[in-house]
Amino acid sequence: MDQGSEVHNFIKVWLSVFAAIGYCYAIGKIAGKGVPRLVAILPVVGLFLVLPLGLHSIHLGGSTAFFIAWLANFKLLLFAFGRGPLASDPSISLPRFIALACLPIKIQPARRTDPSPGTASRSQENADPIQNGRDKQNPTPQKPQKGHKSAINYGIKILLLATILRIYDYSDRLPQKVVWFLYILHIYICLEIILVAVAVAARATLGFELEPQFDEPYLSTSLQDFWGRRWNIMVTRILRPTVYEPLLAWASRAVGRRYAALPAVLGTFAVSALMHELIFYYLGRVPPNWEITWFFLFHGVCLMVEIAAKKELKLGLRLPRPVAAALTVGFVTVTAFWWFLPPLLRCRADERAFEEYAAVGALVRDVVGRGLSFALGGAFNASSPAKP
Repeated sequence: MDQGSEVHNFIKVWLSVFAAIGYCYAIGKIAGKGVPRLVAILPVVGLFLVLPLGLHSIHLGGSTAFFIAWLANFKLLLFAFGRGPLASDPSISLPRFIALACLPIKIQPARRTDPSPGTASRSQENADPIQNGRDKQNPTPQKPQKGHKSAINYGIKILLLATILRIYDYSDRLPQKVVWFLYILHIYICLEIILVAVAVAARATLGFELEPQFDEPYLSTSLQDFWGRRWNIMVTRILRPTVYEPLLAWASRAVGRRYAALPAVLGTFAVSALMHELIFYYLGRVPPNWEITWFFLFHGVCLMVEIAAKKELKLGLRLPRPVAAALTVGFVTVTAFWWFLPPLLRCRADERAFEEYAAVGALVRDVVGRGLSFALGGAFNASSPAKP
């Protein structure tokens, strides 16, 4: 793959994205919410499903597919009906609208200092099981929300990523499962670094106060905690109004409120599975074999069992946090070995990622080398005596 042409295509894709989001912004001013606005926005939804096909790299293509084919499309569908982050502020400026639409960011709401008792109790009653990760079995201490973590936190993760990349040089001497575990760490750290870099750029240029994208998922004490509060929080928040809440309303009428969350959870995981299959297709351009779907459906069923068990058994027994975290993360890791990693390896995602790292490293060395040559040449010329 020619890196220069990939960067050129990347720029063209994102210029098209900005133009399309600008069109949606104008539509929001002239078309009322509902079917008229939906009809006007659907061509953009289709465009965003096609644009990632113009990119082939793991990092540029994969992140672009996630940002526009999934997050932006779901936000635009909510916007068509006057819901979601794009419809929360009618006076929003065009640059902020574009950033909210196509980047994985969410403005942190102002914190309420004196909520009424009635509001607080209703909020607890209506909390959904996916979002309510701090469950009664393994409660997590409350902490104030932050728009970003400390620089030390990300510095440690960058150092860990560099260490993992170095260990890959000896992968032929390591057990396969150890290498796969390193792949999972690699995926997590890369995702967090990419998402926080985008969020920080938006915060610096547009003044957003942003919510975090991850909340240390390796500390999860249950599947509710992992999927609802800690892993890729932006996806959880966009799936809730687009999938979970409509399914919850339907299931409440069909099976009653007590068990309505169960089919809503499974349906949400099913949609997430299909979107992951789409992202993996963009990465590898091979037809899906549905292993990713099995991964998410299996976790959806397990989360349903966890929710039902807590409702029915009401166990007071609580595992120590380190034990609960080890069991949760171990369960997610093992099932990822079964169903999540194999499709990535079949499309050579690991080899292609290393090739991209090597290309970036060569580019940096070339730029630095040219810069040093220019600086040294200029210094030499300046120190040379002028010829008569």
